[in-house]
Amino acid sequence: MTPFRSVNPTTEQLVREYPAHDAGQVESLLEQAQSAFGPWRSLGIAGRAPFISRVGQVLRARRAELARLMTEEMGKLIGAAEAEVDKCAGCCDFFARSSGQFLADEAIGSDATRSYVRYDPLGAVLAIMPWNFPLWQVLRFAAPALMAGNVGLLKHAPNVPSCALAIETAFREAGCPAGVFAALLIDTPAVEAIIQHPAVRAVTLTGSERAGMAVAQQAGKSLKKTVLELGGSDPFIVLKDVDIEPVARAAADARCINAGQSCIAAKRFIVERPIAGAFEKAFAAALARLVVGDPADRATQVGPLARQDLLDNLAAQVQRSIAAGARLMVGGHPLPRQGYFYPPTLLAEVRAGMPAFDEETFGPVAALVVAEDADDAVRLANASKYGLGASIWTHDMSLAERLAGQIDAGCVFINGPVKSDPRLPFGGVKHSGYGRELSEAGIREFVNIKTVWVK
Repeated sequence: MTPFRSVNPTTEQLVREYPAHDAGQVESLLEQAQSAFGPWRSLGIAGRAPFISRVGQVLRARRAELARLMTEEMGKLIGAAEAEVDKCAGCCDFFARSSGQFLADEAIGSDATRSYVRYDPLGAVLAIMPWNFPLWQVLRFAAPALMAGNVGLLKHAPNVPSCALAIETAFREAGCPAGVFAALLIDTPAVEAIIQHPAVRAVTLTGSERAGMAVAQQAGKSLKKTVLELGGSDPFIVLKDVDIEPVARAAADARCINAGQSCIAAKRFIVERPIAGAFEKAFAAALARLVVGDPADRATQVGPLARQDLLDNLAAQVQRSIAAGARLMVGGHPLPRQGYFYPPTLLAEVRAGMPAFDEETFGPVAALVVAEDADDAVRLANASKYGLGASIWTHDMSLAERLAGQIDAGCVFINGPVKSDPRLPFGGVKHSGYGRELSEAGIREFVNIKTVWVK
């Protein structure tokens, strides 16, 4: 079996290798998860909360180490990596504190003497997770799923095996019983058999549209619940009444978070025509000012892409868009240096039919689209197969909230960049997936909503 390789995207050097789990090891981990479920479930929410709280404590205690690991393994800026650890720890705190309220029995009047709904766990949940937020993507699934009484199995992205094992270690150091959370070092072809395994009762995936379709099909064969958080081509709508310079700076930050490798990073910048020219110039200048470099250097604002194939694909999308008529304003070519570096790039005069409009660009490439007015901006925003997040920038709150109701997206942020928050539901529509993570909605995805009728 091919070992899992951790390669530093800044230096292109191999950091470490891990042997893949063989069939016997995988079966043992699945059986362990199945055995752990009953005792873990029987603890109840109050009994599980201290374990999840301690996971947060472990993460905080290992903050520097975990942040360095993300920077080394997938190129995350060191400051952003530290913030990611903090966010994961906060997520553990939130669900340890709030799950009792979210999953409390609900009395409902009926023809019974007493009737109510209770929320019971399902069993082992398989999580198939991406590399771009290697801790956060996992903890935002695991904290609510485990607090609900499920156990977790992690199939992480193959380029972040160190992060996967570090998360498993955090659960173990927090005292969680064996089998409550485990990382599986397996290749993609092995996933289908695990989905079909009787120990696995549900699947959650964050990843590409293609991966989501495959997992939904495989889980459907076994009638197992899925939650899919897939790609995005988030619109960033700029209305004509904005203060151009600060919004242009916010746009540059929104596009280049995590070197643009985020499903909810703004990608299509839809600007009303009266200010399109001025915004284009300000946006280009803001992108050009961003410092590209070593993610371990705190002065760096844009680090490398995570892999060579991601760099190659992004470069091809840019060139195909230019060939289709887009106008290159800034950037546009991989940097001639060691590491997988692509500069902040602005394409103007982007239209539907171009890769920069139609596809998810997973890197620091912004597509500028001109709208005739606010309603046309909504039309352009919705002219995408994706529907994850969107943002609207304006001083007119009444108009913004009217437009928010018309946009096909799982969330709309007004005068702020799209982000995830444990208190708020997170997920998309259309080809961005289905189901929700986080909040009360997220913790109820992997439970049996059970009616109890008493007379």
